[in-house]
Amino acid sequence: MIKNANFEETGFNYTLSLISGKHKMGILYCLMEYRTVRFNELKRYLKNISDKTLSTKLKELERDRLVVRTEYPRIPPKVEYSLTDRGKSLMQVLDQLCIWGEKNRLN
Repeated sequence: MIKNANFEETGFNYTLSLISGKHKMGILYCLMEYRTVRFNELKRYLKNISDKTLSTKLKELERDRLVVRTEYPRIPPKVEYSLTDRGKSLMQVLDQLCIWGEKNRLN
C-alpha cells in the first residue's frame, strides 16, 4: 500500500465495497459451500432475509462479477446462482476470515 494514499483509493476499501453489507458475505459463503444454489435455497440457508433484499444483493454481486446467474428456459423458471472465477478468488480471503474467527472467538 502507498503511504499517505487516500483511503477510498486503496485495494482494502475496494474489497470492502464489494462485500460490505449485512448479507453479501453470507451469500458468498453459501455459494462457496454449496457451489450452485437456487434462490429459495439461499433464503433457507440465510434464514432472516427478505426476497427483496436477497434479490438486490444477488444483483449487486452479479454486477460486480462475483456471482453468475444462470436461467434455464422452462416452466416454472429455474434460476441458479454460483461463483464466478473472480468470486472464487475472493473466497481465499473470506476463508482466512473464517479461520481467524475460529481461532480468536471470545467466549
